[in-house]
Amino acid sequence: MKNITSIPCPSCGTTRSVISLTKGDFFDAMTINPLGFIVGIIMLIAPIWILFDILTKRSSLFNFYKKIETYLQKTTYAIPLILFIVINWIWNITKGL
Repeated sequence: MKNITSIPCPSCGTTRSVISLTKGDFFDAMTINPLGFIVGIIMLIAPIWILFDILTKRSSLFNFYKKIETYLQKTTYAIPLILFIVINWIWNITKGL
C-alpha cells in the first residue's frame, strides 16, 4: 500500500515491532507499532496451542477462533477494535512510518 499510495498501512512496522520485542526493547516496539504486541503474543501462544490440540486430538484453537469471530461481529466489540486500528493508522501516518 505504501509503495503505491505513499501512505503507510495500519500494520506497517508490525514486523519491526515484533523484532524489537524479541530483543527486549518494549518501548521501541510500542512506538513502532502497538500491533506488534498482539502479533508477538499470538506467535508465542499459537504453536503451543496447536501442538496441544494435535497431542490431545482436540480442536480447541479452532473453536476459540470461531467464538472470537462471533464476538467481533458484534458492534460492542467491533467498533472499539476498528477505532484502535484507525487510531493506529493515523499514528503511523503522522509519524511518517
